[in-house]
Amino acid sequence: MHVDATSYQNWQVEVDAAGLAWVTLDKVGESANSLSSAVMSELSLILDRFDRSAPRGLIFRSGKSAGFIAGADIQEFAQLDTPEKGVELVRRGWQLFNRLAGVTYPTLALVRGHCLGGGLELALACRYLLAVDEPATRMGLPEVLLGIVPGWGGMLRLPQRIGPQAALDLMLTGKTVDARRARQLGLADDCVPLRVMDSAAAVLVLADQPRRQPPLLQRLLNGPLRRLAARAARKQVAKRARVEHYPAPYAIIDIWEKHQGDALAAPELIDRIVRSPTARNLVRVFFMQERLKGFGKGSAWQAQRVHVVGAGVMGGDIAAWCALRGLTVTLQDQGIERIAPALQRAYAAYRQRIKDPRELRNAMDRLIPDPAGHGARSADVVIEAIFENLDAKRALLCQLDTVIRPDAILATNTSSLRIEDLHGVLGNPARLVGIHFFNPVARMPLVEVVAAEGADPEMLRRATAFVKQIDRLPLPVASAPGFLVNAVLGPYMLEAMRAVDEGLAPETVDEAMLAFGMPMGPIELVDMVGLDVAMAAGRSLAGGDAEPPKCLRERFAAGHLGKKSGKGFYDYRKGKPAKGAAGSVPAGLAARLVKPLLDRTQQLVSDGVVADAELADAGVIFGTGFAPFTGGPLNYLRSQNA
Repeated sequence: MHVDATSYQNWQVEVDAAGLAWVTLDKVGESANSLSSAVMSELSLILDRFDRSAPRGLIFRSGKSAGFIAGADIQEFAQLDTPEKGVELVRRGWQLFNRLAGVTYPTLALVRGHCLGGGLELALACRYLLAVDEPATRMGLPEVLLGIVPGWGGMLRLPQRIGPQAALDLMLTGKTVDARRARQLGLADDCVPLRVMDSAAAVLVLADQPRRQPPLLQRLLNGPLRRLAARAARKQVAKRARVEHYPAPYAIIDIWEKHQGDALAAPELIDRIVRSPTARNLVRVFFMQERLKGFGKGSAWQAQRVHVVGAGVMGGDIAAWCALRGLTVTLQDQGIERIAPALQRAYAAYRQRIKDPRELRNAMDRLIPDPAGHGARSADVVIEAIFENLDAKRALLCQLDTVIRPDAILATNTSSLRIEDLHGVLGNPARLVGIHFFNPVARMPLVEVVAAEGADPEMLRRATAFVKQIDRLPLPVASAPGFLVNAVLGPYMLEAMRAVDEGLAPETVDEAMLAFGMPMGPIELVDMVGLDVAMAAGRSLAGGDAEPPKCLRERFAAGHLGKKSGKGFYDYRKGKPAKGAAGSVPAGLAARLVKPLLDRTQQLVSDGVVADAELADAGVIFGTGFAPFTGGPLNYLRSQNA
């Protein structure tokens, strides 16, 4: 029974008969909670009230089905234009959460769904954290992914709670943890089912027991051995990110090591980070990602069954991903012996992701070998994912057209052929759409949804909704050779191989682009894509040249297909390329290599293959890994010409 209730614009405060205050955040006009200045100001008023009349305990919870708190208001962050505003933003959260951490009564954050950034910093300022055991519950401090630091107490309290090694790993990578892992780490005091969350929260906060401490070694690493932990963290970060490209992770280590996590002690560092081109561009990338997530939203249509034809690396991995996301998937190829390797790969991937044996078994049960192709008749989505051969694809699509449901999506995963060249064999050509995944499927978030001229709008809507349903980012593109992503990669990889033909070592060419900020060099990328795929793309990859580069032709003729065969431009040992020393990189090499990619991206926007420059930047970042700190190829080009 609630004996007292008070409403604010964004918060609801109820004090029950036991004297417990239940404080619910339900940000007005938004589907998800974020910590805007208005929300923070009201929280300060709530704490004022309890300074005057303290409750027996205080429990924070969310009024949103979307989760606890997504973090700070990114729109407000994007508007910071002076050093003073950046420091004031940090000061507001740091002081308010310190005040919350210092109250005399016990406090608890009841976390269901996402609890990220400033949301987790609020939860860390509470004495207890209770996590609800659901797949949607995820906790983390992903500020580094926006090029900024967790300045509202996260750099102080997360290392105190779980030890600096685990805390720095989370803060420096932006990774999140689920409810069970949070309990194992000591981030959450307990992890409970949804049905008992309120009663468990009340019991925990009223018991007011001391929290368990991290192990002694972690406490030492957070104290006298702090420098040791910082040095190890810097070495790990240096393997992934260069300080000139991504200053935020290095700033996190410095602020934790030298200032106990107090960002206000280094205001010049905060200003440099908050208003850096990297932060500005990564925030731009965040909003571009949100735009991609918006495609496919609002559709009532949902797929339940997927049929994939082709159990090679791409087809098998598409099928495995769909099954992992909860769909029933039938996988067809010319015999069970061709399907078995895909099932083995799926099992190995699932074992790394799924710790519960029953969930692992259920995922494998949803991935059904189907050599005869019976699943095509009942599927909501049918995906052709065989090798890149026009005649073979047309024959398969013609066969599928006769057996699948009239309302099913018929899709091709072609990477280089035009949809118009494939759909002429169909009774209803308008139904065929492209749903183009990238390798490796489980790691590449982008999926191109390809529309041929005259495509059925409803099929395109359903295809986009399907991509959204399986937790990928849909990018609408027009049908043209290579669409967006492969069309820009082709000239880029071609120029890299020309440099090899001119006598540069593959390692030197790759190092030039790694120094530019690419996650992988273009020659290693050719190896990963496959030299056979590069050859099959032929004129499309060669940009109209009569022949692919000599270095590609010779290796392909020798049977070296790249990573999948263990040998390409590099030899592969346990899946890793054995590279020699890069040597000195010639001046201007990176600019030379990236220019064809930039030019082609501009051309594709002009040709209408992708709707606008922002979507082109998003597609190239999420489809190729193009250096995110640049904000995308066209944004980078504008910055160079400014």
